[in-house]
Amino acid sequence: MRLAIIGLGKMGGNMTRRLCRGDIEVVGYNRSRGIIDTLEKEEGMIASESVADAIGKLSSPRVVWLMLPDGDPTENMIKDVMSMLSKGDLIVDGGNSNYHDTQRRGSMLAEKGIDYIDVGTSGGVWGLDNGYCMMVGGEKKALTVLEPVLKVLAPGPETGWAHVGPVGAGHFTKMVHNGIEYGMMQAFAEGFALIRGKKEFDVDLAELAEIWRHGSVVRSWLLDLSAESLKEDQSLADIAPYVSDSGEGRWTAIEAIDQGVSSPVMTLALFMRFTSQDEEGYSNRILSMMRNAFGGHAIKKS
Repeated sequence: MRLAIIGLGKMGGNMTRRLCRGDIEVVGYNRSRGIIDTLEKEEGMIASESVADAIGKLSSPRVVWLMLPDGDPTENMIKDVMSMLSKGDLIVDGGNSNYHDTQRRGSMLAEKGIDYIDVGTSGGVWGLDNGYCMMVGGEKKALTVLEPVLKVLAPGPETGWAHVGPVGAGHFTKMVHNGIEYGMMQAFAEGFALIRGKKEFDVDLAELAEIWRHGSVVRSWLLDLSAESLKEDQSLADIAPYVSDSGEGRWTAIEAIDQGVSSPVMTLALFMRFTSQDEEGYSNRILSMMRNAFGGHAIKKS
């Protein structure tokens, strides 16, 4: 089988490597040329000079898989690719698009007779070796065309991926997946900080994390990664206390509000990331001012 992958960044590039090693022919395109040349040389990927060139090297039904940032980059590329495809061809969005956008795009493409599949993809930089977890949304008939690709990308041909519903369901379930991820990460971070704060016990965090990895009910891949990092450095002095958010945590919080579903853990984990990003700390300045005004408590000057 042959498909085109547009966007050869960290995820797209490693997915291309895994597919090439699994005997799937990949025609690759990226805005910067370097990674195209690298993948062509190292993995046998079929290089292309442009999106049109990549699509021109496919045969019907043509499959174009996008691995691009959400928003305008994906929106504009879908419109460009759509103009080059015909009825029965397939566009796959494997990025972290908002599921509302995905549903709208699915309707737009359906009017042209072009199939659309959204793949919520998890696995990060480890996906190349371990395989990717994939939540697939779209029509089942379109999924049949894509199955050989999914079976190579997944941890196993029948494990780690599934058709979860119609167009939008893949990105929706991946969004909630990321919300859960926020909560799990926050819990581990708070736990290790609490243990480190008990100076009289002087607990070796790396050793503790390693203990928890075996038989504990909190064992997980996140713990595995934390244990490896703590072996190298427990002080983390070179890491700034700033945690970014990709956007999916925000979408999850909005969805919880829209549904009226109580999701305090995921939502608070998101707010804690906002707190880490707040360099001005204006709300805390207001709090200090009020405390001084009603109680005469001292204000610490910056």
